[in-house]
This record gives sequence, structure tokens and C-alpha cells, in this order.
Amino acid sequence: MIDIQKNLTDATDKMEGAMMYLDEALARVRAGKANARILDGIYVDYYGSSTPLSGVANITTPDAKSIVIQPWEKSMLKEIEKAIMASEVGITPENNGEVIRLGIPPLTEDRRKSLVKQARAEGEDCKITIRNARRDAIDALKKSVKEGLAEDMEKDAEAEVQKVHDKYIKRVDEIVAAKEKEIMTV
Repeated sequence: MIDIQKNLTDATDKMEGAMMYLDEALARVRAGKANARILDGIYVDYYGSSTPLSGVANITTPDAKSIVIQPWEKSMLKEIEKAIMASEVGITPENNGEVIRLGIPPLTEDRRKSLVKQARAEGEDCKITIRNARRDAIDALKKSVKEGLAEDMEKDAEAEVQKVHDKYIKRVDEIVAAKEKEIMTV
């Protein structure tokens, strides 16, 4: 027989993990203004090991239209520049020998629409993960009925899992809507 509270906690943990992943994924979607987190997925070769860009340089956003990357070692300028060019960021770096500047160009209407589609797809992936966590929790509850759990306790626990599911789905919708508004704001 399963512990109902542990089952609910496990489902909640999975849903929370999906929310954290969604937050990370949406942070990498460029929304027209400078955000250092769009560089989170970039890794550079640092003495033979793949290191995150933030691990070899100081990244700042001095204004809403630019990102400045100041490497801790000048020898890393070329490596960082190469990594940015190879990434999906879509911005050409400007290297002045001291720092690398990324000028954030204004987004076109088509690009904004494709970014909104990307944000919605990330939101849908998160919802699928949340639904799977709900399904797993309910399946475990149904198995426990066969092991001797009272059916009314199972139904109450199922309702509780559904409430948690609905809460997380609503949060996903709110987060994606906020990101869409941020992207579409000129």
C-alpha cells in the first residue's frame, strides 16, 4: 500500500521540476531587450573542458540594447566569439580586443511571432510533463486500491492530485502569456 501524502509530494515535485525547466527555457527566448540569460546555453572550450560562458567571463547588460562580455583572460576572446557565432542566439559579436559586445537588434514582426510559437511550444511541453506526473500519481493510487486502500480515500487523493495539476497548468498558462506579452511589446 502506498503512502497517499508521499504520492502527492512526488507528483508535486515532478510538476515543480517541469516549472523550473519552463522558466529556464523561456529565459533563453530573446524578447527584444538585453538579457544575460540568453547566453546560458553557450559553452566554450576552456583548457580542454566545456565550460559555461558565465564561468569564463563577466556578463553584463549596460543598457536595454546591448550585452557586454568581459573575459577573465584575454586569450578567451576568440573562443567566446566562436562559441557565440556557433550558437542559436543569432547575434553577431563585436570584439574590440578588450570585451565582446552583443548589440540586440529590434525584432521583426515575423521573428516575434516565431518566438511566441516557441514559447507556446515550451509551455505545452511543460503541460505534458505535468499531465504525466498526474497520470503516474493516479495510476499509483489505483494500484493501491488493489492492495487494500479504501476506494473513498483513493477518490479523495485523486481529487487532491487533480487540484494540484490544475494549479500548475494555470501557472504555466500565466507564465507563457506573460512571456508572449514581453515578446510582442515593441
